[in-house]
Amino acid sequence: MFDRNLNMDSIFHEKQEGSLCAQHCLNNLLQGEYFTPVDLSSIAHQLDEEERMRMAEGGMGSEEYRTFLQQPSGNMDDSGFFSIQVISNALRVWGLELILFNSREYQSLMINPINEKAFICNYKEHWFTIRKLGQQWFNLNSLLTGPELISDTYLALFLAQLQQEGYSIFVIQGNLPECEAEQILGIMRVQQQQRPRLIGEDEAQTSAGSVAQGQMDIVSDETVDEDEELKRALALSRQEMDVEDEEADLRRAIQLSMQGSGMSNKSSEPDVGNVKSEKQAVQSSTCGDKSSQNETLTAEELRKRRQAYFDRQAQPSIPQQLESDSEKPNSVEDQQEKPSK
Repeated sequence: MFDRNLNMDSIFHEKQEGSLCAQHCLNNLLQGEYFTPVDLSSIAHQLDEEERMRMAEGGMGSEEYRTFLQQPSGNMDDSGFFSIQVISNALRVWGLELILFNSREYQSLMINPINEKAFICNYKEHWFTIRKLGQQWFNLNSLLTGPELISDTYLALFLAQLQQEGYSIFVIQGNLPECEAEQILGIMRVQQQQRPRLIGEDEAQTSAGSVAQGQMDIVSDETVDEDEELKRALALSRQEMDVEDEEADLRRAIQLSMQGSGMSNKSSEPDVGNVKSEKQAVQSSTCGDKSSQNETLTAEELRKRRQAYFDRQAQPSIPQQLESDSEKPNSVEDQQEKPSK
């Protein structure tokens, strides 16, 4: 039966914590939380004591024995590393043995790797497991984000690649404990749509995505600021244009008012005094209008000049009319009396 959509949650996979790769390697091999750092430390101390007793057989006062006591443990360290002896002793509890993959003893057996049950690989103090679950092989490296499916064809190539990179490979012999993944994958094959990444690469991509999003937010904020500044500049420009338009309208209104006053004065034929005064006013206004064309006046100055012009227009012309009437004959009778005199 073949199910393309089945996930691999049933496979137990411990991810890397500190330098506890030996613990992760054993638990991923046995498919459960069978060993803790305390358990492995206890095995390491037991091995250290056995080594000390062997060294003491040569004499507790010997130079070799004193040197051995001064040296740190070769089976564990403070970082969480455990030696192959600790792993081998831990597997003996379950009746499992380790055989070196490239040893003459094993190579002489000429066993196809796909017929084995599991492998343990070690390079520079890092341990990880390759195990067969059901009819498929999986790389259970604790440095990966999840189990990695390995085809039967690729298994031999993968082991050869590890050997070229300097890995020591050990074959697991014996009966592994039963597990849920073995039962499920024994009747149902899986196909992996996306291979897992290294934990460091996954975190780097997450961090890079966060940085990119932050840069996009910054660019977006800068764009918003630029838009706000542009809006303010356009608003100020519109205000200045409105002021200039108001001043231009005021100038045109004054000019039209003066032109209308001049035409009404001509049609009504006013007295000589009024004509003179109006001519003077028009000339002064015209001069003022010409001068206003040559220099820029503020709106307040234009309003003052317009008000002054209207004030002059509203002044009475009665005295000038009386004076002109006194110079003319008062009546027809006076005109007739003059010749008689």
